Amino acid sequence: MSTILQIETATPVCSVAISVNGQTIALKEEKAPNIHAASLTLFIEEVMKTAGLTYDKLDAIAVSKGPGSYTGLRIGVSTAKGLCFALDKPLIAINTLKMMANGYLLQHANFGGLVCPMIDARRMEVFTAVFDHHLGEIEHTHAKIVDDKSFVLELQGHFISFIGDGAEKCKAVIDNPNAHFNLENFNSASCMSNLAFAAYEVKNFEDVAYFEPFYLKDFVFTTPKKKA
Repeated sequence: MSTILQIETATPVCSVAISVNGQTIALKEEKAPNIHAASLTLFIEEVMKTAGLTYDKLDAIAVSKGPGSYTGLRIGVSTAKGLCFALDKPLIAINTLKMMANGYLLQHANFGGLVCPMIDARRMEVFTAVFDHHLGEIEHTHAKIVDDKSFVLELQGHFISFIGDGAEKCKAVIDNPNAHFNLENFNSASCMSNLAFAAYEVKNFEDVAYFEPFYLKDFVFTTPKKKA
């Protein structure tokens, strides 16, 4: 039996789950700005209590590795690595976009099109990838500026379901009958349960000492403008 603690902080959703053999048994999550630092450890304690577990009963820690929010990813990965060091447990990293697509496909078992998860990267830019209905990667993870010409070729021959907070802002510019927009929350730690279990089964673990989040873009620090 494999018991895994799962952490997702790549977006405004702060989400923690526990799975056993790929099935979610406890979940705590909330969507709000800048709550990860204050809420993550509390959420972890809550799901551990809900599942009736002590930390020594965990077999691994899984974390959503990005792309996504620079600050959110640092908090999630740092917390996951700290737990791995303290408990001497392996670390599993799950691509955030793949996790989102997986969550969508789990809810839509008969879906036969393509899934395009999108994470808001400000203005009209998104972090995105495209997956088929078997979770095969059609387009790799990348940053993309979306306009009215985006995905024109892909939409000619496929029905595409766009998901995530990035998809919400792209809805106004992608006008095509083959484009569908689903704005449910798939940035949930529960969406990685079967993926984390599959990785655990084949011992696909990260080097805890050297693992870093997949930021995709460099962090740009800006200072607020002085008031006149």
